[in-house]
Amino acid sequence: MRALGTANCLSRNRVSTNVSLPLSSRVPPDGSVRLIRKVRKHGALCDLVRFRAVTGAFLVGVGLLAGVPSAAAQTAMLVGTVRDASTGAPLSRVAVRLEGVGRTVLTDETGHYAFAHVPDGEQTLRVSMIGYTPATKIVILVPGAERVVNVALEPSPVRLRPVTVIHQRTRLVGEPGRLAEIPGAAHSLDRARVEDPKFLFDDVHTVLRQVPGVNIQEEEGYGLRPNIGLRGTGAERSSKITVMEDGVLIAPAPYAAPSAYYFPVVGRMEAIEVRKGSSQIKYGPRTVGGALNLVSTSIPETLTLAGEVEAGEDATRKLRAKVGDAYRNVGWLAEGYQIRTNGFKRLEGVDTGFDVEDYLVKLRLNANPTAPIYQELEIKLGYTDEVSHETYLGLTEEDFRQNALQRYAASQRDVMDAQHRQLQARYFIRPAPWLDLMTTVYRNDFARNWYKLQSVNGEGLADVLQRPGDFAEHLAVLRGADSDPDALVLRANNREYFARGVQSHVGLRVGGSVEYEVEMGVRYHEDQEDRFQHEDGFRMANGSMVLTSKGSPGSQSNRVSDARAWAFFVQHKLTVGRLSVAPGIRFEHVDFTRTDYAGDDPGRLTPTGVRENDVTAWVPGVGARYGVTAALSLFAGAHKGFGPPGPGAAPETAPEESVNYELGVRVRRTGLHAEVVGFVSDYENVLGRATLATGETGAGDQFNGGAVDVGGVEVAVEFDPLANRESGIALPMQLTYTFTRATFRTGFESEFEPWGTVEPGDRLPYVAEHQLYASAGIRRGRWAASFGASYTGAMRTVAGQGPIPAGGGTDAAVVMSLAGQAAITAESVVFVAVQNLADARHVVARRPAGTRPGLPRTLMAGVRLGR
Repeated sequence: MRALGTANCLSRNRVSTNVSLPLSSRVPPDGSVRLIRKVRKHGALCDLVRFRAVTGAFLVGVGLLAGVPSAAAQTAMLVGTVRDASTGAPLSRVAVRLEGVGRTVLTDETGHYAFAHVPDGEQTLRVSMIGYTPATKIVILVPGAERVVNVALEPSPVRLRPVTVIHQRTRLVGEPGRLAEIPGAAHSLDRARVEDPKFLFDDVHTVLRQVPGVNIQEEEGYGLRPNIGLRGTGAERSSKITVMEDGVLIAPAPYAAPSAYYFPVVGRMEAIEVRKGSSQIKYGPRTVGGALNLVSTSIPETLTLAGEVEAGEDATRKLRAKVGDAYRNVGWLAEGYQIRTNGFKRLEGVDTGFDVEDYLVKLRLNANPTAPIYQELEIKLGYTDEVSHETYLGLTEEDFRQNALQRYAASQRDVMDAQHRQLQARYFIRPAPWLDLMTTVYRNDFARNWYKLQSVNGEGLADVLQRPGDFAEHLAVLRGADSDPDALVLRANNREYFARGVQSHVGLRVGGSVEYEVEMGVRYHEDQEDRFQHEDGFRMANGSMVLTSKGSPGSQSNRVSDARAWAFFVQHKLTVGRLSVAPGIRFEHVDFTRTDYAGDDPGRLTPTGVRENDVTAWVPGVGARYGVTAALSLFAGAHKGFGPPGPGAAPETAPEESVNYELGVRVRRTGLHAEVVGFVSDYENVLGRATLATGETGAGDQFNGGAVDVGGVEVAVEFDPLANRESGIALPMQLTYTFTRATFRTGFESEFEPWGTVEPGDRLPYVAEHQLYASAGIRRGRWAASFGASYTGAMRTVAGQGPIPAGGGTDAAVVMSLAGQAAITAESVVFVAVQNLADARHVVARRPAGTRPGLPRTLMAGVRLGR
């Protein structure tokens, strides 16, 4: 939990031993099945108070335990770092055990471990991790002293490596030390990166700025409704990329309605992984840009109690607590996360913030680690509840420049109420050392009602705010002037979704002078979007909205969209010496059905129309990697991109397709990780969707927009000049840069607002040409500090070319953040952080309606207890 590596809490007097240890046998995977307890929030204050009281008591208890020194008078401390002997990369989640006292700890994200209050004398230290040779070291501890033992684990030389479930099935990238072996662009943000104190609201947008090639469009400042694209795909509601949690599709309805009105709570994730290029075709259905996987908290290997409390401006408060343990044949985890804020926008007498609660429980049952056939069952259950007072109503350009943080009176009734439930049951078996099989059954349910302003005096909000001079009376009503009955129309965007399916993956490896690795997968998936919407009329009276007419449920939109999909992939990786080649192919077949009902038929007795369409696609790809040296490698790839249209698409609407190429170089050595990639994408039939989020009517219809050329460069560098020294000081630095140019190759006319009339050479909207993120930090002993800054170039809001016209784009902006933290004890850390240090006020979007600001300068402070 954002904890400082406990090994950083060191004194200046140290005894250091560097050990390079021999090889060994392998241990079975640590598993990846998840059981989550569903906890329903009924809105009663007593429930919230009770949970927070219990959580607070738990956190205080952990803090007391963490701060109590051992009763033993003569003890010692043992600390150190575990690294990969071949690459120098730190290894996280390595089991480090002191045999004499029977205590085991896991290394943190920086490879550090620590044992406090250890009896003096001779102790046996044992270090083990999957894929590396376990090692044993005899250590002599002196009373009252601190001993540093740094371990370099050698990768196992056995060629017959199994494809383990945790690294290849639920994770896209795998072990951090193995990332360099992937024949394509791939990135993994570990827990330390995800939980950086500078990212105050666990906003996935700010976290992903650390990854090159990610296109981001902010909206409300908190990342509640993410807009993420990859390599110029377009970012609207993250609908153009494949989004997963623990390897399972997680969008509300990934085929029928992929727009991410639900997105997993980043605050409970231990890693975020991104794959681009040819190697991501395993993770469809959308393969044009790439795949994003969020990895939830793993079941711990030892008893773990940890918590975090934060508070800050705008009455913001955050609580997180987890407890778990593992035994020989069972492991479990329970986790709770809550965050609430009154919001940074100002509307008199109205809360503009949000309240999110998220709960997770996992249970794992597994065979004995030494069993000839290793098996494992993991169950995961989760529940998320959100109430957010968010609106689609922005500001006019003039009002934004006068006060960017204001909200109009006509948005006072806008609120999103949403609940998400998930269930996963995952079974893993390894019948032979060279073969494994994993099958996952999953179900996700999402219900939401976003009650928000739709129109004023019969005019759409976007038109009023774009041309306020033509709609002076309408704008006055939005600001709070008295109006006629039904002048303000609010739509209850009431929708329910489900997604369910079963997927199986088989992996096998055959070793020798030539190593073969084959992965195959099949998935059957069903999902549905159920729209049952209505509209209510209001009048404005003395700045307050008064209901004047009530709409009938289903009268605005009454329809059900279904999708049933079969998917199959096979990928073969062939390694000969320094060269690896990975050809693969994916198959998708999707049947769509849209059933419409009349607005006066809430019982859905007689459909007014049924539209059916289907799509079939073969998606090939190939990637190659050549290891020039142990630290330097080259990679290249080519693959076909595919994006299916949705239910009810017109017969002439074709799937989105592309041909994508990439060429890159990667350097990974102790203290330096660098990657430079060039990419080109040739799009055909790029898809647009008429949603409220794009400023359209919200019908959800899809249509093609011609051909698009995308090209760019991605750069990622991580550097620590002190990584090879035993100074006790770390100076981590990071630089991420993305250049993207996306232009229409063909001209056409469109009623889709972000496109309009398109000429060849026009730039795509909401794709920044330049994006930059840089950070620098220092860690020494018990304290650490870090500084980060991101730059996003101006983006067009409507397709065009040449200089961006006034009011036709977002602002270029630099946003800086600063954080500091200090360890009070080995298990407790206090921290303080400021996001948007210079309080930059800039336009981050002009959709759905009007200009919208980013998060202003915000201060937070907190304490973390345990790990």
